[in-house]
Amino acid sequence: MAKIKIAGNTGFSEERLDRIRGWSSDYIEMGKLPCAVTVIMRRGKLAFVDVQGFKDIAAETPIEFDSLFRIFSMTKIVTSVAAMMLYEEGRFQLDDPLSAYIPAFKDMQVWTGGEDDEMTVEPVAAPITIRHLMTHTAGLTYAFNNPTAPVESIYDKRGLDFNPNGSPLSEWVGELATVPLAFHPGARWTYSVATDVLGHFIEIVSGQTLDAFYQQRILQPLGMVDTSFTVSDEKLERFPTAYKYKNGDRLSVMETAETSGFRPPVQRYQGGGGLISTATDYLRFLEMMRNGGELDGVRLLGPKTVQFMTANHLPGDIASMGQRQFGESIFEGVGFGLGVAVVLDPAKTQVLCSAGEYNWGGALSTACWVDPKEELSVVYLTQLYPSSTYPLRRELRTLIYQALLD
Repeated sequence: MAKIKIAGNTGFSEERLDRIRGWSSDYIEMGKLPCAVTVIMRRGKLAFVDVQGFKDIAAETPIEFDSLFRIFSMTKIVTSVAAMMLYEEGRFQLDDPLSAYIPAFKDMQVWTGGEDDEMTVEPVAAPITIRHLMTHTAGLTYAFNNPTAPVESIYDKRGLDFNPNGSPLSEWVGELATVPLAFHPGARWTYSVATDVLGHFIEIVSGQTLDAFYQQRILQPLGMVDTSFTVSDEKLERFPTAYKYKNGDRLSVMETAETSGFRPPVQRYQGGGGLISTATDYLRFLEMMRNGGELDGVRLLGPKTVQFMTANHLPGDIASMGQRQFGESIFEGVGFGLGVAVVLDPAKTQVLCSAGEYNWGGALSTACWVDPKEELSVVYLTQLYPSSTYPLRRELRTLIYQALLD
């Protein structure tokens, strides 16, 4: 691997940034994490890189800076950018009914009580819109939110969750539309498969598969050469084992590189969680966002569009819409834009950060954020499920911001 050049004069204390190395090392040496790649850019300069741990713990093969990671829900930001590129072209409006593009979502029903054969429903008070999809207020959900809840249990029984080897996206979305909504569109915020549905909406509007749209309109123009829905044989050695945590069991193998569902052929391109990427690639994507939609002469979005995306599109914070916490993340003082969480009040989040920061993470404990005020882009990559196992994102923010002097 070529030597990584760290820029000087980025406003950080190098001594204080070194605390991140010790923090990562402690987690790995105690057997709590398999690996950690932490990268910080400030004012367009590479300020910090730390690479520790293993692609495979048993084989003790070291993780590398160019290793490929399952970024899962960090895919959602890419999908949201794709949708906004079409929005800029006048192809749709945010308040358009979803059913105008996917008729299966016409005349949706909403759960009102009971379960299974005794479930009661009522018609939606208002149709699902594209904005509802992008803000997780559509009434959709995830099975893992609460597998025993009435609507989530239907998702669980039918396997309506992430599966790159499942039925094609169009069929999967069609089946989702047969399940009652968990609440009326716009009434609550619930993390959901909405971005996967948004991915199919992009396919319909663009006339391309999601994979083709990504490659042609986002990945190739930005030079994200290692980001894809699949891991080829040529890149397999760069792909780490994924691990999971169970109480009393510590780390156990979730899937190896060889047995991964991300090996071709992938049947379903899911915009909510299907991408594999690297630290370098995803940093390029974040820097495009931080720069107002442009990087190295390639413009994907206009600056006003990025500002619009990263503004809060909820009436208040997420907590006020029924979800105070998700995993390790506290939603007091955090709103939601079009595909990203947005910090409204740092004091209420109980974490060092800036108002206006936008962010999201992935199920294998990955994280990313852009802080426009401090001109920061941060990528953190590891491979541990679930992301709620440790307060990694909260701790990392503290470690980064305590080192910021200028």
